[in-house]
Amino acid sequence: MVTDGVAHLADAPAPGGGFDLGPALLFCPADRPDRFAKAADRADAVVLDLEDAVAPHAKDAARRALVEASTRLDPRRTVVRVNPVGTPEHALDVAALADTRLRTVMVAKAGPELLTSLGALAVTLPGVRVLALCETAAGVLAAPELARRPEVLALMWGAEDLVASLGGTSSRRLDGTYRDVARHARAAVLLAAGAAGKAAVDAVHLDVGDLDGLRAEAEDAVASGFAATACIHPSHVPVIRAAYAPTPDEVAAARALLDAAASNPDAVFTHEGRMVDGPVLRHAEAVLRRNRA
Repeated sequence: MVTDGVAHLADAPAPGGGFDLGPALLFCPADRPDRFAKAADRADAVVLDLEDAVAPHAKDAARRALVEASTRLDPRRTVVRVNPVGTPEHALDVAALADTRLRTVMVAKAGPELLTSLGALAVTLPGVRVLALCETAAGVLAAPELARRPEVLALMWGAEDLVASLGGTSSRRLDGTYRDVARHARAAVLLAAGAAGKAAVDAVHLDVGDLDGLRAEAEDAVASGFAATACIHPSHVPVIRAAYAPTPDEVAAARALLDAAASNPDAVFTHEGRMVDGPVLRHAEAVLRRNRA
């Protein structure tokens, strides 16, 4: 079937189709309410951070600021990163969110403990959508189970806490590329999310001024199947958006390929000198989904 120039494959839902936050998620410290509106305006979704971005002595003030600002925040485009399950701060974070409309929660250092607490979290925050941040060794190994839980909207991974959990000192080589253990974790979280039909969010690029490195990682992320990339600076947002947006030539090529498939009765055929089968058609559909998004 062809609709608006797009051939649709039967029984081929978009992976992570319920994810509506990307492609650029911008972190903002929750103790800086003066930055909330600006961050929300610049990104596709803002992640108000109650964890690492807030010093221990400022966490109570951050929670108060978040609650006070919550009526002015769009709950559809606001994520709140809460402290890890099992910490006193986590319970206080969740209690504060219960007094707001905000129900998309990123749980830091997600792992087996989150699996056992998701039910209680859903009771305290009805309708909660969880982004499980798998950033420890235990979290990466728990990713498949986390992804299968209905409360979980997406998985994200993080390199620095992961390496710290292993006793390491750096997630990257001197040339800026990830070490093998980080690359493995990135792939493992993406695969776990995809196997459960959930979205995956790529990690932040910590070198604020390295836009070329960010661009390369974002382009690899979208080509690999990530639904979004998180970032720590507003200058990263347009770079990420550009990486996730297909070029006009890519869109035209995808439409031509799908139109050719719609008029071809064979499961495998040749188009412009290239063999085409089901997976290649799904690649083209992904390009058009990104273009519509």
